[in-house]
Formats: sequence, structure tokens, C-alpha cells
Amino acid sequence: MTERHPQWFTSSYSSNGGNCVELAANLVVSQGIVPVRDSKCVGGPVVGVRTAAFSAFVAGVQAGTFDAV
Repeated sequence: MTERHPQWFTSSYSSNGGNCVELAANLVVSQGIVPVRDSKCVGGPVVGVRTAAFSAFVAGVQAGTFDAV
């Protein structure tokens, strides 16, 4: 059976008062996307990011690509 309902996850690094995003990793395998939403607006829009794009973004964050100069 394929999981269709997102199980939202907020990173443990997001302890800054709720200003963060949530993702539903349980849909990655079955749907090929990473659903992302604003943690302050759980009923609001969800952006579906393809897994390759999300992986590239995470790799960029880990490499410091987006660090402020």
C-alpha cells in the first residue's frame, strides 16, 4: 500500500520560535517529491520539490553555498 498522507517533520535545528519549514519525508519514495510547507501555516500551500532538486539544495546548504558573506 502506498502512503499518501504526509507525515510532517520539523528539524531539531528549528528551535527558533516556529519560524521554520516542515517536510514530509514519507512521500519521497512513493511520489518522488519532498512536500514542504511553512510551519506557521499548516493549512496553507504545500510546495512539492523533486527529490533531486531537494538533495542538491541540502548539499548546497551543507557546503556553505548559501552562507551570507
